[in-house]
Amino acid sequence: MGTLLVTGATGRVGRVVVAMAAKSGKFTVRAADPDESQFDKLKALGAHECVRFDLKDPSSWPACSQGATAVYSASVDPLIKEHMEWAKHLGTLKHQIKHVLRISCFGADTNTNSYDPKKHASTDGQDIPLMLQHYWEAEKVFIDLGLPTTGVRGNFYMNHVLKNDLDNIKNHGFFEQPAGKCKNSFVSPNDQGEAAAICLIEGPEKHANKFYDITGPVPISHYEMAEILGEVMGKKIEYREMDLVKWESDFGATRAAFREYLRNGFYTRCSPDFYNLTGRKPTSYKDYLTERGIHGETGLEELFSEAGKLYTKGVDPFKKRAAENK
Repeated sequence: MGTLLVTGATGRVGRVVVAMAAKSGKFTVRAADPDESQFDKLKALGAHECVRFDLKDPSSWPACSQGATAVYSASVDPLIKEHMEWAKHLGTLKHQIKHVLRISCFGADTNTNSYDPKKHASTDGQDIPLMLQHYWEAEKVFIDLGLPTTGVRGNFYMNHVLKNDLDNIKNHGFFEQPAGKCKNSFVSPNDQGEAAAICLIEGPEKHANKFYDITGPVPISHYEMAEILGEVMGKKIEYREMDLVKWESDFGATRAAFREYLRNGFYTRCSPDFYNLTGRKPTSYKDYLTERGIHGETGLEELFSEAGKLYTKGVDPFKKRAAENK
């Protein structure tokens, strides 16, 4: 058995990887998280070892990576620079690391498609969003370092677009987004985790230098999302269309450019990759909300948990980085 290092192990995707990899018996699973109070939960998922790992603290990196033969890599979007340095650290260990799986995003596909990053998919004069460029850079750094790399590129996670509206959903029965009537193939993070775990378990011989788009089984609109969520919650939930300019004033230009992709059809396509990896259709939104994942939690419970609550209204974590890219 090799040792699989799972960074972001308490995340919506990472905990699925921990549980599935441990169950497979192929690895000693080393779960990493900056918060040591989470270690008991990780051990309950099957982790054999737990270590402190913080992208913002390089002193925590050597103990995490020592002896690791495979790495599951995930990080929050604003920490792109820290991720790049972490990747370079792993590059010094390529004598021992046989496989890196990077969690990425649908559209981070410069190596698998040919397009001009200065041309938007549907809007004249609009660049490919900076966040998508970051997702590709986060994959590319591993490839350039000569590490056998697999990219698992998910669509927007089911519930992710709702995380800034939890009070409105719970207490007022509505959520707001600048998505218009466009439909998107939102993906279950459990499916994303399963796809990642399969690639790691089956190994680099089968999945190195492969890149998979993981989506839901059918595109749905925010109106349909509200209807399904209301059915599961047993109350009426309303989707209210929001002006993109107003949304940008609340959350910043970088995230607004990404949200623009949600309403221009870029994320409507349904990919066959999950079926090709698992032999079954992806999980529907209703099934995600109502069924318990391998970690024991339903999607409805995940919606109101701390998982995925990454952004705060009025705070733009990308402002400095966006200025640097100009």
